[in-house]
Amino acid sequence: MLHIAALGKQFGGRPVLGSVSLRVGAGEYVAVVGESGVGKSTLLNIIAGLEPADSGTVSFLDTEMTALDDDARTVLRRENFGFVFQAFHVLPHLTVQQNVGLPLLLRSFDAEQIQLKSKELIASVGLAGRENSMPRELSGGELQRVAIARALVGEPKLVLADEPTGNLDQENARQVLALLREQVKAHGAAGILVTHSEAAAATCDRRYRLTSGGLAPL
Repeated sequence: MLHIAALGKQFGGRPVLGSVSLRVGAGEYVAVVGESGVGKSTLLNIIAGLEPADSGTVSFLDTEMTALDDDARTVLRRENFGFVFQAFHVLPHLTVQQNVGLPLLLRSFDAEQIQLKSKELIASVGLAGRENSMPRELSGGELQRVAIARALVGEPKLVLADEPTGNLDQENARQVLALLREQVKAHGAAGILVTHSEAAAATCDRRYRLTSGGLAPL
């Protein structure tokens, strides 16, 4: 499903990613472990087509993303990718249901479909009955559950998670990691988790360490 080949990136002449190669199939959940500053977020941004690579290719469903223009990458990303971030990025002025349904609204789903699908995903992450709650009424763990539901509501084929438990305590982190794995598997998506935590990485099927020289299996 996802094929990354010899990906390279520099900032100001300083190598950040060096010859990164990786394949991820449908239903696989893969961890990329690395310290801060090693290029984990940069790797996800390049995979998502948000940032250009200096060398190498990223192919998704046999489409070479690195050869697409900005508009084509935006369409592919909107229709196929789901994102979970460390900082949640839940919009404070929208209810839980409105936040979860936002990706479908951007894809012009009708109101009834948005309501049904968002309510289903909210229940699947353990927040049934909280559809009309505002983000300020939720804990950090609950906010990340909202973010997971939002990432999956559009039935993405690829889920990208960037340090999704970085702002959570140990127990909430454990619950969110288990939920994220469960949901990625249940939806048959390919998933990539980038993290500095080997404990978080242990919830994945395959684990790699990211260094300036590329990816090495753990």
